[in-house]
Amino acid sequence: MSTATVAARPGAVLADLLPSSRVRDAALVAGGAALTGLAAQLSVPVPGSPVPVTGQTFAALLVGTTLGARRGFLSLALYAVAGVAGVPWFANGGSGAGTVSFGYILGMLLASALVGALARRGADRSPLRMAGTMILGEAVIYAVGVPYLALAAHMSASAAIAAGLTPFLIGDALKAVLAMGALPTAWKFAHKS
Repeated sequence: MSTATVAARPGAVLADLLPSSRVRDAALVAGGAALTGLAAQLSVPVPGSPVPVTGQTFAALLVGTTLGARRGFLSLALYAVAGVAGVPWFANGGSGAGTVSFGYILGMLLASALVGALARRGADRSPLRMAGTMILGEAVIYAVGVPYLALAAHMSASAAIAAGLTPFLIGDALKAVLAMGALPTAWKFAHKS
């Protein structure tokens, strides 16, 4: 089946453009986890917050969108389980479940499945729908991460929002803009192949 035929098929995600096999799926899941781990090392501390700005949330949403709900969720599950087991690929080379920012990782599991499901419905094929998909994914990450931060760091809800949500909104808007351009453009190239 040609790339253009797969690209035209309803319910396809970008990963479906590759020849189908279990080896492919395993490699995509492992690659998605590794990409997320690498992106987490792009870390900038935020004054007044125990949570740094990282590339990990963008990678997690990109993985979910390009791989689809099942493979995206499995990638983030592998990332989380390996990190808890001691692989130092959480932000700043961290590992384990004891960090105050671990809730964001749990949120990424759910967000990757959500954006992957939306991508299967074509949400990754137009800039406006892609922006909405990224915003929904980010909202899921914060819906889990901020309350976890409040509990783990013994913060009030308003303090957790101030430290774990507000400083990241501009960066999240930039991530949505990047995704708005990147994924729909990838589909346009796929249709031409």
